[in-house]
Amino acid sequence: MLGDTLSRDSGSLLRLVWLVLAIGFVVALGFWGLNPRHSTRAWLWGLGVLVFMAFLPNAPYVLTDIIHLIRGTSSGEIPTWVVALVFVPIHLTAIVLGFEAYVLSILNVAYYLKRQGAKALIWPTELFIHSLCAIGIYLGRFIRFNSWDLITAPVDVLADTLDVLTSKRPLAVILVTFVILTVFYWIMKQVTLGLKLRINYARQGLDALD
Repeated sequence: MLGDTLSRDSGSLLRLVWLVLAIGFVVALGFWGLNPRHSTRAWLWGLGVLVFMAFLPNAPYVLTDIIHLIRGTSSGEIPTWVVALVFVPIHLTAIVLGFEAYVLSILNVAYYLKRQGAKALIWPTELFIHSLCAIGIYLGRFIRFNSWDLITAPVDVLADTLDVLTSKRPLAVILVTFVILTVFYWIMKQVTLGLKLRINYARQGLDALD
């Protein structure tokens, strides 16, 4: 029974594997592309930023996997114990780790801007990234584009993006997604910075409760 269940859900598992690889690539690009040691080659740095932005929506895209979680838990075809011990943990872990990678990537952008003396641009840049990722998530979920389509089918991506941005219903979905990304990012940002502060306290032998 478990084997049959996992077989039926193999598409979701393969998608999660792809997302994990893409998310890892995003985080690596964020730390490499925004590292000042690599800023001497402007064209290479610019290319790294473009690739980073092209793959970044893959990280928050995992939030949409809640759809598969709901379908899997409400279909009645999967035994309850499998849902509780296999299906839910896999999807929730992917969602949390994926979004945390998104938070870390944007925090790295914020650190870079701060180092460049552009601290005032951090908040507008975060909102701009959220808006781009909201569009990317819509294109990925509903139009079924992938990051590499920017290379293999750039005209199709551009045409469909313009169509989406001039249609009321897609714009409404993108706006809701933008709000969700902004709120969740702010919450996870506080948690992440809090954990970082706690770790720094522990390294210095300080008690965070003092």
